[in-house]
Amino acid sequence: MLPFPTAIKIFLAVEPVDMRKQFNGLWAAAQEKLHEDPKHGAVFAFINKERTRLKLLYWDGTGVWVLAKRLEQGRFSWPASSENQTKLSLAPEAFALLLGGVELKNASLKPWYER
Repeated sequence: MLPFPTAIKIFLAVEPVDMRKQFNGLWAAAQEKLHEDPKHGAVFAFINKERTRLKLLYWDGTGVWVLAKRLEQGRFSWPASSENQTKLSLAPEAFALLLGGVELKNASLKPWYER
């Protein structure tokens, strides 16, 4: 996992996004769907409908990063969308757990992640 500063904001897009989106498409999704300005130094996490692919958008002050991950088996645990909720804010530690296969709801490893 990539280390992020503890002060950084991490926003998860609750609704799935088309994974064909690249820099400009994810930038637009952060602005229009999440109502956040990517230039304010946050990390934006987007997932596909099957929850097997993840993309991160991050502005480091000099340019924009897009990082991608595709799971070979299993699915990411992703918060379900509720009415009028487009994003969820997570601490970097919780985000690392989510990406590491920990179900945040009951703090247990997903079966596919067990070693």
